[in-house]
Amino acid sequence: MNSNVIYNFSKLKPSLFFLPLFLLLTLVVVLYTQGPLNATTYLQIQKEAFFYINHHLGQFPTIEYNLTQLGDASILLSFLTIFILYAPKIWESLLSASLFSLLFSTVLKNLFLVPRPSEVYDNSSFFIVGKTAVGFASLPSGHSITVFTTLTVLLFGFMPKNLNSKLLWIVSLLCVGLLIVVSRVGVGAHHPLDVITGSIIGYISGLLGIFTNQKYNIWKWVNDKRYYPIFILLMLVCGVSLLLKIGVENIIIYYLALISLVVSLYKISYAYIKK
Repeated sequence: MNSNVIYNFSKLKPSLFFLPLFLLLTLVVVLYTQGPLNATTYLQIQKEAFFYINHHLGQFPTIEYNLTQLGDASILLSFLTIFILYAPKIWESLLSASLFSLLFSTVLKNLFLVPRPSEVYDNSSFFIVGKTAVGFASLPSGHSITVFTTLTVLLFGFMPKNLNSKLLWIVSLLCVGLLIVVSRVGVGAHHPLDVITGSIIGYISGLLGIFTNQKYNIWKWVNDKRYYPIFILLMLVCGVSLLLKIGVENIIIYYLALISLVVSLYKISYAYIKK
């Protein structure tokens, strides 16, 4: 499995950045044609879309709330811990990509200072699921960046060779990603363009993570079993965090993440003991 990931990553070209950069440029041009490039214009052109999406998705609060948790890095990455053992190259790229996504999210949120829906609309006029997201950090959606950063690494790492399988793989991951990120609108935490922009930036972050690791290989120790105790400790901490979350909110996604984490913990601990 790991050899296939290495092979797939080695075939990637910088031209993959053209599409996301074009989409971002297109988004800026569209916003510019609607009026001054400011928060007021940004919110006004998507107000109807926000209420439409939120109204329809808000009818399924349990599903949306479970889905939106996958934008939490500690939850999403819990499902991928098994790849530390079987496809460490995935995790090497994920670590680099996560640093880029964190940088982009932090800088851009503080740069744009776009208010969240709860700050600009009457809170009784739309669905809010879970804790109300407040403040002026709506653009871009950090959850969307996390989701598409991770899915981009998985997309190219496990890309099939057959054309039909490749198309099915791309469409499947894209649909999964969109289902997760649009839940941020469904729970009333973000505007539609927040998640679109976040998804594009996440894709760029994933690519940057892959190319950075290809060039510098700074995380090669991930594939060294001598360092497994570090991951074992981190997984134990993450497991405790999940148990605390379950104690507060008894939702299924936490249980699934915990099960995945326990299986990975057992497999990696066993591999370390037998090294």
